[in-house]
Amino acid sequence: MPDIRQTPAYAQYLTKIGWTVETNKDVNYFIKKLPLLGSVLKIQRPEKLDFKFIKSLGKKYHVFQTIIEPHKKLFSQHGFKQIKSTYLPSKTLILDLTKSEKEIFNNFQKDAKSAINKNKKTKVTEIKNLKAFRISWKKTVTNKRYVPPLTHLQALKESFKKKSLFLLDSDNSAGAIFLIGDKTGYYWQAFTNKDGRKKQKQYKIVWEGIAWAKKNKCKRFDFEGIYDERFPNKSWKGFSHFKKSFSGEEISYPGCFVKYNLFKL
Repeated sequence: MPDIRQTPAYAQYLTKIGWTVETNKDVNYFIKKLPLLGSVLKIQRPEKLDFKFIKSLGKKYHVFQTIIEPHKKLFSQHGFKQIKSTYLPSKTLILDLTKSEKEIFNNFQKDAKSAINKNKKTKVTEIKNLKAFRISWKKTVTNKRYVPPLTHLQALKESFKKKSLFLLDSDNSAGAIFLIGDKTGYYWQAFTNKDGRKKQKQYKIVWEGIAWAKKNKCKRFDFEGIYDERFPNKSWKGFSHFKKSFSGEEISYPGCFVKYNLFKL
């Protein structure tokens, strides 16, 4: 299953926010230049790997660190070592969208069904004004969480165009970004304040995102990360419980592999 990070739209997005992107045999390679050090090379969720091309990029961009987050485990003969943390979610939840909306809803757990039904009258709107969207996001989470700069949100919208959806509830207490890449819908980023959590607004927003992805002929919906016992992060347990209430199949990836290079500047 191809990942959104290997789509042309995502490559365009990273280019807009300051990365260099090289594409070879349908695989995106992301390069970030750092002052004095050289460059970092990231290859995320590739379905195939060309180590000769990776080496050539290392020389071309003076890469001092290469990071690969593959579909399948890498072996030590390539010089990569697994690290204890990951950049991308190492475990996720995939929902089958080939079923009818009724079937999808009926497969949800009791708490998800109840929350969606409770919020039937909650108004959820697509937001075109990204500045207003970001202001609501910032007010919701204060300084506790990272909020992308407006330029990054604009770059995301410009790159994905109609394959992106920014939703916000009428009270500005909950919102989310959904993306589409290669017939897969993604629950990309989300925020909810205390009142939104109490009223379970995010359930309605996710249901709207799932319906939007299905309407756009997606076959899958990716919740973009749940708690992984192999790389434990306790802060992920709460929203993982929330995501699992929508059911779906759990998918695990091997993790993150790093190699330090000695290409001279």
